[in-house]
Amino acid sequence: MKTAHIYKESFEALFKIAESQQGLFTAKQAIEAGFDERNHPFHVAQGNWVREWRGIYRLKNFPHSDEWELVLWYLWSRNKEGIFQGVYSYETALSIYGLTNLMPMKLHMTVPKTFRRHSKIPKVLLLYHENLSQVDIRRMRGFCVTTPIRTIQDLMQRGTPEEVITQAVSQALNLGLMTREDYKKLAPLKGNSNE
Repeated sequence: MKTAHIYKESFEALFKIAESQQGLFTAKQAIEAGFDERNHPFHVAQGNWVREWRGIYRLKNFPHSDEWELVLWYLWSRNKEGIFQGVYSYETALSIYGLTNLMPMKLHMTVPKTFRRHSKIPKVLLLYHENLSQVDIRRMRGFCVTTPIRTIQDLMQRGTPEEVITQAVSQALNLGLMTREDYKKLAPLKGNSNE
């Protein structure tokens, strides 16, 4: 009876984690919830969990959402301690916020300069290595993304076409994602980008 109670507690803990990550979770998170690593293949074989990537699972009853792939690769970006390091940025961040009509071919993600993976980088990702400040990061629906102002600053500094920047700024202001004060901070960058 005690075993059933412990399993229920573990499942509830795992469900809470997965619910905040659109149904996805890492092997480390499952262990922390109380699921022994040796039993993970059993849960996959029984159809309780779906293996989405090495060390990343989805609870079977959670259907794929429109953003499930963003959560998947965010979870992929974890380091050996299980700390998630990836932050969606550049064109991908614009798309997440709905500030562009462009649909990037790859998912743009900024990772720390110290980021290292022994496995191959998935082809769907385009990584930028930079140490971001916490003020430039926003947590959303199970993943992190650069703030609208930081996203636009990055794109301006990279020399993104003016029409893309203008549309993004206009949309950000209309949606309340950026203030007039934020816009004023962009003015010096705009001047520099035209030089």
